[in-house]
Amino acid sequence: MAKKILIAEDSSVILNLTKKILMQQNFEIVTVKNGNAVLEKLDESFDLILMDINMPLLDGMETTRRIREMKNSPVSSIPIFAITGNAGNYSIDEFKAVGINEYLQKPLDFDRLVTLVNQYTS
Repeated sequence: MAKKILIAEDSSVILNLTKKILMQQNFEIVTVKNGNAVLEKLDESFDLILMDINMPLLDGMETTRRIREMKNSPVSSIPIFAITGNAGNYSIDEFKAVGINEYLQKPLDFDRLVTLVNQYTS
């Protein structure tokens, strides 16, 4: 069965490109545009979340923090990758502190993305 990935990204260009590349790798993709929408989608089961850090309404850091706080839930342990154009705004330690597993800088290195996604979902 296909692994299911939730992509949270407010840039349509990045969202569509990422979706297309991962669908070619036989992943099932669900997309949302902000952190609130991520939280609403969590009644579905996901193998991985790709989380843009700078999104409207609820940013990726706070969204990740809320997911990790969901006690005794399979949701709280879903691997989360940060996607950001402003990695300089946060340190690796800050990403780790909220529970982000990996981070990918924009412009995305799609080879690295596919490698990491496969690593975390296999």
